[in-house]
Amino acid sequence: MYSNILIPTDGSELASKAVSHGVELAKAIGAKVTILTVTLPFRVFSAEAAMIEDTPDDYTTRLAEQAEKTLGEASAVAVAAGVPVETLQVEDDRPYQAIIDTAASKGADLIIMASHGRKGISALILGSETSKVLTHCKVPVLVHR
Repeated sequence: MYSNILIPTDGSELASKAVSHGVELAKAIGAKVTILTVTLPFRVFSAEAAMIEDTPDDYTTRLAEQAEKTLGEASAVAVAAGVPVETLQVEDDRPYQAIIDTAASKGADLIIMASHGRKGISALILGSETSKVLTHCKVPVLVHR
């Protein structure tokens, strides 16, 4: 069935539930998981409050720390379940494309992701990354609600 599952996460509560579900499925079918988090590059003009409030160096440092924490927590779920895991952080303006590209480069045969992540103005402007993955990806996608 599936042998290599990609699980993108932004560290939100719903994404964490998708990680847990993905790891449980991987364990049940003997698959490995790749856990991905995508960070946005710093932009002077942005709807993200963090980019407006931070200097480029502060923003980069804070996002690296956040990515490390997100990946560490997700990886710990897989390790505790005895599931082989690889973690990856990618910087991209288009998170959905980074997810699709990572699935291709890692040979993922299934993507498991949360139905949504961001909230507020960012979600309105950027739209649903999950919807974009569903629209553009050739790999099966399991959406966790």
